[in-house]
Amino acid sequence: MEKNSNYTVIIERDEDGIYVAKVPDIPGCYSQGKTVEEAVKRVKEAIQVCLEAEDMLYEPMEFVGIQQVEVPAEA
Repeated sequence: MEKNSNYTVIIERDEDGIYVAKVPDIPGCYSQGKTVEEAVKRVKEAIQVCLEAEDMLYEPMEFVGIQQVEVPAEA
């Protein structure tokens, strides 16, 4: 039996209200949906496709946290 892998997914909402789910551990792996639930469902499918297409296993990194940082506007 194969072991399941857990990947961190970042979900953002774009200017049109669409939820975009990105997988930082797998370059170019992302999906979207009209709801968070739909985006999560679709990104799970995208992860499987990305892993099969590359025929390699990306080792998930340990999730530590998310920070928002403020950068001063240029003068």
